[in-house]
Amino acid sequence: MAVGINARTAFSLLFPEVLNEFQFDRGVAAGIFSFGFFVSAFVAPFVGRLMDRKGPVLVVELGVVMIVFGLGLAAFAREPWQIYVTLGVMVGAGANFLGYGVQSQFIPNWFVRRRGLALGIAFSGVGLGSITLLPWLQIMIARDGWRWACLVFAIIAAVLLFPLNLLLRKRPQDIGLYPDGDAAPVAGSAPRASNIVDPAWASVTWTLSRAVRTAPFWWIALGYFAILYAWYAVQVHQTKYLVEIGVSPMEAAWALGIVSLAGVPGQIIFGHASDRIGREWAWAIGCFGFVACYAALLALQGGTTPVLLYTMVLAQGFLGYSATAVLGPIVAEIYEGPHFGTIFGTLMLAAIVGGAAGPWVTGLLHDHTGNYAAAFWIALVLSIVSAIAIFIAAPRKVRAVAGRIQGG
Repeated sequence: MAVGINARTAFSLLFPEVLNEFQFDRGVAAGIFSFGFFVSAFVAPFVGRLMDRKGPVLVVELGVVMIVFGLGLAAFAREPWQIYVTLGVMVGAGANFLGYGVQSQFIPNWFVRRRGLALGIAFSGVGLGSITLLPWLQIMIARDGWRWACLVFAIIAAVLLFPLNLLLRKRPQDIGLYPDGDAAPVAGSAPRASNIVDPAWASVTWTLSRAVRTAPFWWIALGYFAILYAWYAVQVHQTKYLVEIGVSPMEAAWALGIVSLAGVPGQIIFGHASDRIGREWAWAIGCFGFVACYAALLALQGGTTPVLLYTMVLAQGFLGYSATAVLGPIVAEIYEGPHFGTIFGTLMLAAIVGGAAGPWVTGLLHDHTGNYAAAFWIALVLSIVSAIAIFIAAPRKVRAVAGRIQGG
């Protein structure tokens, strides 16, 4: 997660360099990032099906191959379409093969009582990678150029990710273990307290065709689309925006890294809290983080101050990024079963389309209006919509979190 996700996040640092070299319009340049998301959106349901059938090693290593070759070949790109294929399709889509959505399909199999905490710890690697890799990458871009930076990043990804991801397993039972590290059940022992609130719903073997005929599926799709729109709209455009309003390029790079670093404690704390207060409240906290982030960005148009800058950074990272810890549990607790990967992968189609639309629409609105005000207001409103949608989907009405289990 530290290397793979930040290969995509690094586009925010490459964005100004690519914009200047190829003389793109802002919307066209942001479209590089969005194009990769659109491509990965169409393969997301197939990725979920592949996860159900083959497990995480094949899926994740495909993502590694795409990232390594995408970064490496980008260093030799000379035509605009080559940038779209390498940094857009290969890196952008490749990161989705090993990112939050794919990891959320198998980590919940290993943990039931502490799903939120487990995912929060796993995803905190993104923040640690950001504060380590992104400032270094900005230095390399300034010193040696963006092409050389891409090539070195490709080598790092290849060396670290190929062997590491061979260790992944879909579920603990595959190697003779049980969720939460529990011992094998003994005949006559007291059963563990059940977290099922709606036995009729939980007893259904949920397939994709059944899931799409239920209202929660579409509310989750809306919630995921809206939050990914807001997330990647700011991630792609914030470095360029901050530089334009007077922040130095190095300080803007550090801000991007600190956003993800702040996500480390946020993901762990609120992931753990979600096991107590419920997935909906944890998701709402993440949505509020993006509301506060965009409010600070809008206020920064009136003049840069350290208070507003770091309010934006902390709200986006500490609060906003914490939503990833419940991305998988929200779906798992409603549609848990043998077809969970296919259902989740299809829902990630909505999320990825949101992640693609956010940067692209934000760039187009900037080109049309000359500033980011309208785009930031749209993303702020969508953050609120996302929180409401997940409350309506209501995973709490199917399975209770550990802190809400009666007698457990």
